[in-house]
Amino acid sequence: MPRGAGRTIAQNKKARHDYFIEETYEAGIVLQGTEIKSIRNGRINLKESFARINKNGEMYIHNMHISPYEQGNIYNHDPTRARKLLLHRKEIDKLIGQTQQKGYSIVPLKVYIKNGVAKVLIGLAQGKKKYDKREALKQKQVKREMDRAIKDSLHK
Repeated sequence: MPRGAGRTIAQNKKARHDYFIEETYEAGIVLQGTEIKSIRNGRINLKESFARINKNGEMYIHNMHISPYEQGNIYNHDPTRARKLLLHRKEIDKLIGQTQQKGYSIVPLKVYIKNGVAKVLIGLAQGKKKYDKREALKQKQVKREMDRAIKDSLHK
């Protein structure tokens, strides 16, 4: 199964607009209590979330919002707590080296269920400048117009 395969639960569409994604990594998420139930129900939001490596060499995802489970009890979780990501040591070491370069950060791209386990696809990202974003929007618009013209010419 290719990377990022499985039942997609949430996507960070803004990430590809704001960043150039250089590499992607699949990571497991350490969850508590009823968080997996909320994720399976699609009650997760990746906007404004980011990943960071702490001093101990462990990676955590911050600002990922998982809503409390509705049928939950007193053991519900804090919706935006930092959650540990599970990666191989080699991958973390590689990311440490690359994020120390200017302009690189680690951004979650999507959350999905693979073999019954929640996974997050994270990307090594370099921020886009305003003119890069405008250029990407122009290219997207041109492609859309070309596709529309081709579709119209086929229907005539």
